[in-house]
Amino acid sequence: MNKDQIKTPPAVEQRTIRVPSSLTVRELASLMQVSPIDVIKQLMSNGIMATINQQIDFDTAAIVASDMGFEVLPEAPSEPAPATAPAAGAPARDRFIADEDPSKLKPRPSVVAVLGHVDHGKTTLLDRIRATNVTAEEAGGITQHIGAYQVTVGGRKITFLDTPGHQAFTAMRARGAQVTDLVILVVAADDGVMPQTREAIEHARAAQVPILVALNKIDKSNANPDRVKQQLADVGLLVEEWGGDVICVPVSAKMQTGIDELLENIFLVTDVADLRANPDRPAQGTVIESTMDERQGAKVTLLVQNGTLHVGDIVVIGTHFGKVRAMFDDRGNRIKQAGPSTPVAILGFPVVPLAGERFEVVVSEHVARETVNARLAAERAADKQQRRTVSLEEVFSRMQSGETQEVNIVLKADVQGSIEPIVNSVCELGSQECKVRFLRQGTGNITESDVMLAVASSAIVIGFNVSVDPAAQRLAEAEGVDIRLYNVIYRLVEDLDKALKGRLEPAYQEVVTGHAEVRAVFKISRRGNVAGAYVLDGQLTRNSPARLLRNGEKVYDGKIASLRRFTEDVAEVNAGYECGIALEDFQDYQVGDIIEGYKMERVS
Repeated sequence: MNKDQIKTPPAVEQRTIRVPSSLTVRELASLMQVSPIDVIKQLMSNGIMATINQQIDFDTAAIVASDMGFEVLPEAPSEPAPATAPAAGAPARDRFIADEDPSKLKPRPSVVAVLGHVDHGKTTLLDRIRATNVTAEEAGGITQHIGAYQVTVGGRKITFLDTPGHQAFTAMRARGAQVTDLVILVVAADDGVMPQTREAIEHARAAQVPILVALNKIDKSNANPDRVKQQLADVGLLVEEWGGDVICVPVSAKMQTGIDELLENIFLVTDVADLRANPDRPAQGTVIESTMDERQGAKVTLLVQNGTLHVGDIVVIGTHFGKVRAMFDDRGNRIKQAGPSTPVAILGFPVVPLAGERFEVVVSEHVARETVNARLAAERAADKQQRRTVSLEEVFSRMQSGETQEVNIVLKADVQGSIEPIVNSVCELGSQECKVRFLRQGTGNITESDVMLAVASSAIVIGFNVSVDPAAQRLAEAEGVDIRLYNVIYRLVEDLDKALKGRLEPAYQEVVTGHAEVRAVFKISRRGNVAGAYVLDGQLTRNSPARLLRNGEKVYDGKIASLRRFTEDVAEVNAGYECGIALEDFQDYQVGDIIEGYKMERVS
């Protein structure tokens, strides 16, 4: 598919709408049943800068609606619609204000994360954005960033998270934090969509955060914007000029072009969300990063998401509390208070908390101590920290209780040809009560990145004719992620169907018992080839299941037929010992092959 093949939407048939003497941009968009962003753009083309909640008069609305193909008639003003509470499934960033009195909520700056593939110019773009808001006298402040910073454009602020890419973004979500209102996806015009680009898209989608594409390096002679837009379309991001709804802004961080347009479009996208918070309450928010300073102690970067933080406040983070002794903005200046969407560094906390942990201000040290003691007691009462992940066995019960309306799946298969029939078969199982959503579809073994995405999104990892990397297996066990491995499609589909209907039988989890490296191949009469191997870790057991891996790819899955130490048959061989291994119905050993033993344990 190329640009010429994409069908442009048909022209809007002229309709009649009745418009009151004044209304907001959002209300006008609703009357026309179009996106508020389209209305804002039309206003801009007429020289009017307006936000989504800005009131416009009848004449202005009539001009905009007429330009968009509508006939406008006057109407008496209508009663405003009652305020509605956030939906139960609203992202975590909105839950801070779920119980707030709507009359106390005021507009707040947007919080933006910039993600992208390595070397695509993310850091340079962030530096250019920040530099445009720093005067010559303040230039030294550029180096004093605290993991997040604010810029001011036309009297309005934007907060940027200066994180090391999507991994930090995901790690914060894995701990329950949802701090961003928008993701800017930086894609190099000369390089295109790369593996980390796709991962960033997957994580932004899993977080249900809007995406704005910054097409960087357009100044380069080998830049090919159309090729990049085609690649974006292939992964489900269709840009506006191709008939989609994703804004794509061409920029050159090196030449400092397109930066202003990018900032204007950030306002366009985030204004639709009507971001609000209550500044007149004790602060709540999220830890962005923290370090230990030899002279100052723990230096903790916080993002205030609701309320206002003051010097002297008592802050509770997890199972610790402290008093804010000093507070600094992103320029390193001492400040006394910080409102919603403001990043600050504080001193006075006794420990270095994890990024993604929540903080809250309480009225006194007594209340803080009671809060911390209650949390410690809850942790002691539980044998294991409760996981937010969901197992396949729990799907039906969570559906029944209303906890789960969709099942998130990370799918890895041996070849691309296996993915489509699996996805098609599984998607047919979804119903109105519970939908099946694939967060990632890819080929190759299950990796740490797959497990981290599952942790952050309460997903189940499914592998078809693949194995699990040892590091991924350890992470899955530590985080309680459910990994399911299959080699027959109908069994995979059958298990998911049973889970959705509450008929899934107890599951068995694969546990790797040890690895041995083939260091020689011997030919034995009447037996054939035997592998001379050295056990690297764990233990190998005769008659136990085993697979043979070559260059990371599985070439055999069966069982260990015999184990020998010197001239004796043995039942098991531990790490650090050499042995002879014969796999059942297998002869094609090569030096360097890895024999992986495993067993199946029932999941309790």
